[in-house]
Amino acid sequence: MTAAAETIPVLFLMGPTASGKTGLALALHAAAAAGRLPWPAAELISVDSAQVYRGMDIGTAKPEPAVLAAVPQALIDILDPAESYSAARFRDDALALLAAIRARGHLPILVGGTSLYFRALEYGLSELPPADPALRAQLEAEAQALGWPALHERLAALDPEAGAKIKPNDQQRIQRALEILLLSGRSRSAHWAAPKSAGLAGPLVKLALMPPERETLHAAIAERFRQMMARGFLDEVRALRARGDLHPGLPSIRSVGYRQLWEHLDGRGSLSDAVERGIIATRQYAKRQITWLRSERDSEWLDPRQGGVALERTVERLCSAVKAA
Repeated sequence: MTAAAETIPVLFLMGPTASGKTGLALALHAAAAAGRLPWPAAELISVDSAQVYRGMDIGTAKPEPAVLAAVPQALIDILDPAESYSAARFRDDALALLAAIRARGHLPILVGGTSLYFRALEYGLSELPPADPALRAQLEAEAQALGWPALHERLAALDPEAGAKIKPNDQQRIQRALEILLLSGRSRSAHWAAPKSAGLAGPLVKLALMPPERETLHAAIAERFRQMMARGFLDEVRALRARGDLHPGLPSIRSVGYRQLWEHLDGRGSLSDAVERGIIATRQYAKRQITWLRSERDSEWLDPRQGGVALERTVERLCSAVKAA
């Protein structure tokens, strides 16, 4: 990458689910095309651990096909739902994309809400053992027999720090923490304390869309979930379930909304109950996203209800980053 390319800032456009991140990203893309930014174009990279999966469109709130055709977003629809994606793989993919975008003289915009991916890209990662399908299947079988709380107790005995941070019903993190222990002989906490790979180079602008009142976000989450149901979210989950090779233990099916509707199709509760549980789970996910955003250094919060103001402030921040580079 040339020295000039390295001075192009990277924009992190963050925020909880249903906060309007995609809308602002599209407005910035249009602003670049209209000559309002110091670069001739902006390119979007999705930072979403569920939008990577093909066939999971409605429940992950992917942009409509016509929107993606007009304004492509990298790292959408790159995997089958039977596969797994990781923060390490995202980091590798995103770094390659960033280098190519900046080499073209364009502005890279990373838009999404998966906090682990943003952290991995900005700060680097500790070296962790890759996923082991056989071991994961073994842990899944143990969980089926004993329950995830029992595996959480096992984790807490082996890695008290991880046990204190991970909730007893957080299947994905319990499984990964035990996997790290069993494969490497070292706890997750020990790996994280070790030196990390290099962080992101060059100027970075971090903005987060955040409604000032939590009730506003909760209402937006409920409305969007019901809109997704009206658009055929249940049929989408039904089609995934009908494949026969997918199951609730996969990261894709553990995604918020998919898990609750899958359980309904398995005969566990009514559809109305599944929808309500999906909305509650989405609110809980948004709460975790907000907690992470509060800890983010050098990030500025913007009110998504003031779309024009948020756009102008973002343009201002980007232009200031150029002057400071």
